[in-house]
Amino acid sequence: MIHVEQAQLRSMLQSGVEELALDLNNDQIDNMIAYLSLLSKWNSVYNLTAIRDPKDMVRQHLLDSLSAAPAFKDAKNILDVGAGGGLPGMMLAITYPQAKVSMIDTVSKKTAFLTQAKTELGLKNVTVHTGRVEALQVKEAFDVITSRAFSELANFVNWSGHLLAEGGQFIAMKGVEPKQEIDSLPAGWHVDKLQALTVPGLQAERHLVFIKKTQA
Repeated sequence: MIHVEQAQLRSMLQSGVEELALDLNNDQIDNMIAYLSLLSKWNSVYNLTAIRDPKDMVRQHLLDSLSAAPAFKDAKNILDVGAGGGLPGMMLAITYPQAKVSMIDTVSKKTAFLTQAKTELGLKNVTVHTGRVEALQVKEAFDVITSRAFSELANFVNWSGHLLAEGGQFIAMKGVEPKQEIDSLPAGWHVDKLQALTVPGLQAERHLVFIKKTQA
């Protein structure tokens, strides 16, 4: 991306961040634009996302992920399942440097990109895993497990439930309200909250689905 375009993208991101009332400093905004540059560069070879235009990436990837960021402000150890090109995981890692953010994907070219991005952006709070989430074993369970367009809620909970800490929650990013998926949740789980999101510059429905274990 040429320098002039980068300035334009940074301005777009900055105004979106202000609209979302997020407390991000210049270094964090710069890091997000550096991530966008990497995503755009790798995307031409590895096909990490169907979105090609960097301006659309700002709206549909960066700001879309950041619209959910306030829900994670108290999280200490986050897992992003089916992380793909790193959304929302990379945005959360930059927004909350005090939190640990792990990302997992089955596609090795995607996790190779995530590992490269982690190194180039200097994100010491990021861990990348390659493989299926149902096979993942970790020493410390996650207080929040998230996904963005990963799978149906029942699969999401069934496949990664073993990784959730006691008292933790799932936060799934969805488009329209997924009533049918909510009704199909496995026994022992319930929707604690459903939150509509507004993404700056995007006229599309977005929802966060908060899922917790049902108390016995």
